[in-house]
Parts: sequence; C-alpha cells; structure tokens
Amino acid sequence: MSTTEDGGVPLPAGPFIGRESFRTRVREGLSAAGRAGWRELILCDASFEDWPLGERAVVDALEAWARGGGQRLTLLARRYDGLERRHPLFVHWRRQCAHLIECRGVPTADALAMPSVLWSPEWALERHEVLRSSGVCGDEAARRLRLRELLDGWLERSSPAFAASTLGL
Repeated sequence: MSTTEDGGVPLPAGPFIGRESFRTRVREGLSAAGRAGWRELILCDASFEDWPLGERAVVDALEAWARGGGQRLTLLARRYDGLERRHPLFVHWRRQCAHLIECRGVPTADALAMPSVLWSPEWALERHEVLRSSGVCGDEAARRLRLRELLDGWLERSSPAFAASTLGL
C-alpha cells in the first residue's frame, strides 16, 4: 500500500484482478482525490461500463474533489452513450460541474485498444486486460509518467464529446 499525501487512508499499490477489485480501487482512488484535493484527474476507458461512476459514494467523492479549487477532470472515451444510460447520477453531477470537466472522444478507436486508466499526478490505476479486469495501481513516478504520455497520445487523437447540455431551437 502507498500512502496518501494527506496522511489519510493508504491507497492500494500492486496488481489486482477481477471486476470488483477494479471497482474498489477506482472508489479508493477517487475518495483519496477528494480528501487530498488532487488538482488533476484523467479517467480513460472505451465505455466506462465497469466503472462505479454512478454510485452515490463515488459522486460524493467527486463533489469533495471539485470543492478544492483549481481542479481539472478530463474524461476520455470511445463513446459516452453507455455512460449516460448506466450512470445517470454521474451525468447529473457532470452537468453541475461542467466548468471543471473536459470530455473527449475517440469514436474510431478499437474498444480493446483504448486504455482503461484512472490517472493523477499522485497515483494511478491501469487495467491491462479489460475483460478480466486485471491491472496494477500505485504511486510509482515512472509508471505515472508512462501512463501520462500514453494518455497524451490518445488525447491528441480525440475531439470534444459528451456535451454537458444539449442546446436546441
């Protein structure tokens, strides 16, 4: 386990396997982001299907994170239509905090080639195999840097997506 910046609950470090193990680590990472006031988060996944984004505890953690001031969240997905159906509570929060959130899409990407990552400058989680939900998480600087470079490459290929509101005539 690695420690949080604020001396709070230690964050997990090392490998994980299984959908629930993955979801637990996402919850712990977002909770730590809220407690410690991490300035930047990047969430990347083809569809966010397995992510616990619609859970009240996760949205509460994101609300706590958003109150820190100067925060920035980037969402990167292949498509967002599934997220809207599966995580309505998150979608509502996203609309309220649109000024903090940039949503990007890569609709032509192969769903299995797109990374599944929760990244921050302090800690990161990466799923290597989406189907088995296996991966690794921790605060190692070299791994965080490698993941940021990978995400930057995907962000360069992306375009704005998932508008906070739909304007009509």
